[in-house]
Amino acid sequence: MTIKVLIVEDDPMVAEFNKRFLRKIEGYQLVDIAYCVEEAMKLIDEKEDDIDLILLDIYMSGKNGLEMLSTIRKKEIPIDVILITAATDTENIQSALHHGAIDYLIKPFEFVRFKQALMRYKEKFELLHQREKLNQLELDQKLLHSKKEKVKENKTLPKGLTQSTLLIIMDKIKKEKIFSTDDIAESTGISRVSVRKYLMFLVEIDVLEETLTYGIGRPVYQYSYRENNDILDAYLK
Repeated sequence: MTIKVLIVEDDPMVAEFNKRFLRKIEGYQLVDIAYCVEEAMKLIDEKEDDIDLILLDIYMSGKNGLEMLSTIRKKEIPIDVILITAATDTENIQSALHHGAIDYLIKPFEFVRFKQALMRYKEKFELLHQREKLNQLELDQKLLHSKKEKVKENKTLPKGLTQSTLLIIMDKIKKEKIFSTDDIAESTGISRVSVRKYLMFLVEIDVLEETLTYGIGRPVYQYSYRENNDILDAYLK
């Protein structure tokens, strides 16, 4: 089952990155790229039956992405939307969720987060298109993605990660407010490559928040620890 995607993004470079990311994920096919809302709505009118999902930016010249999302919902067009945008204010985020956006990716982001959004959507898409009925457990685990249920399902660390090293890294993380891969590598004596693997895992399970900062030289990923978080406990028993 192939999921057909329309990218709506006014920056050609960002649109190309999204296109390349999409190619890396099995089960997806790019239908077209629109560089403004007007162009996107015209494509939807022409190809509505050939579009399952829209990767939509908010800030664009002319009408913005939220106006487009609102129009799609008012017209009851059965197309799902993932927001991919630099908009970080809660008003835009609330508006996107209110109008039924199924995920919200903040630029810039790593491929791992993009893939996570697309794989979650693929699981929902296939389930809803292959089954007529769902029970409560399937609804919770596969559509609502209950974190507690997911933790119960899998308590083992990804291949190559160990509890002892994770504990060392977490000890340093809890003492820092904002830190980089290099900061943790230097303070623990663990190689930067290894530290990076652990930090990516912690971001994926929502223990850490990842942001990209621009300064002199190459951009640097920085991290912050999400307080009052018990998700990791199941991996350390």
